Amino acid sequence: MSIAHPAPLQAVPVKPPPPLPQADGDFYLIARTLDEEDNAIRLKVRAFMETEVQPIINDYWERDEFPFEIVPKIAALRIAGLPYQGYGCPGKSTTLMGFVMMELARIDASISTFFGVHTGLAMGSIYLCGSEEQKQTWLPPMAAMEKIGSFGLTEPDVGSAVSRGLRTTARREGDDWILDGQKKWIGNATWGDVTIIWANDVADDQVKGFIVENRTPGFRAEKIRTKMALRAVHNGLITLTGCRVSEANRLQGANSFRDTATVLRMSRAGVAWESVGCATGAYEHALRYAQRREQFGKPIAKFQLVQDLLFKMLGNITSSQALCLRLSQLQDQGLMRDEHASLAKGVATVRMRETVGWARELLGANGILLEEHIGRFVADAEALYSYEGTREMNALIVGKAITGFSAFA
Repeated sequence: MSIAHPAPLQAVPVKPPPPLPQADGDFYLIARTLDEEDNAIRLKVRAFMETEVQPIINDYWERDEFPFEIVPKIAALRIAGLPYQGYGCPGKSTTLMGFVMMELARIDASISTFFGVHTGLAMGSIYLCGSEEQKQTWLPPMAAMEKIGSFGLTEPDVGSAVSRGLRTTARREGDDWILDGQKKWIGNATWGDVTIIWANDVADDQVKGFIVENRTPGFRAEKIRTKMALRAVHNGLITLTGCRVSEANRLQGANSFRDTATVLRMSRAGVAWESVGCATGAYEHALRYAQRREQFGKPIAKFQLVQDLLFKMLGNITSSQALCLRLSQLQDQGLMRDEHASLAKGVATVRMRETVGWARELLGANGILLEEHIGRFVADAEALYSYEGTREMNALIVGKAITGFSAFA
């Protein structure tokens, strides 16, 4: 009697799990508002930051040093002076400039700050307040990043009160001006080529701007150390002692603080975009971490409280993106006012601060490790929150516009 053997069981193919969603802070597809040419520039900047900066930035941040080797590579991107027309500048929109600032800060706020100081503040001062001759002289080499610029407004004892008087003085002597005083927190000043110095004219008590070459006798810049934020940026304490600058290097269109404010209005919009980038970078790192980190036998991304944190972070980012996009559209249309820039900067930086804090919370103790990147974003967010006008100062600018009453002391 033969025994029948059962047919061998057929292996049931196991389908691999579907790939997890990519960490992408552009939930509302805001980048699609750019045309194909502008979006290609944005993607080029993104690829550069991911491949050239992200692998090295933690080391430089920890050592409190700037990666000078990337400056020629940034120059090759042709984004310096991006929104300016002529003078070797690309002549693109301020909207695209906002996206570029966001992409830079998405990887590192020190690099976006370096770039914002050079392009927005230094080049912007010359573009908005300089004579035609000054623009022809300075903007082409700055657009090529052959000359690196700084912006000297804040002083050791004068921060938010700059509109009420600077202690740095300018005194006319024939065809020259003599500058005396100090400036603090001046990015790029210790190694750059030229600094825009704002000083009170002793003759009329009005703020005037000067293009000062950093090798001018009487100009000295010391690196500020022991910073907890933006450690890869070289911020300088500038001391001006009888620094002689020719009338030809006085910004011919800068004759009061009102003129200085035109530059700040533009750069304040850039900081709003930077804060969106900083928040986005922290969110994307946190999301990737949640997808791979396991507790109790499953990725923490499966836990409700983790998804709630990610929801709140993404909500902050998306609403700030929409706010900044509309701000840049107003800017491109010539409709942006001080209060518009102030609202965006104030709100976006508050949301950024919340978002990076939630990212650190999601990572637990690992959130303070530099290799997880989140701690760097948390620290750098504190600087973005404060510079280019504190939240309180921006609130008062908006408050005056909407009530008709000034609450400034």
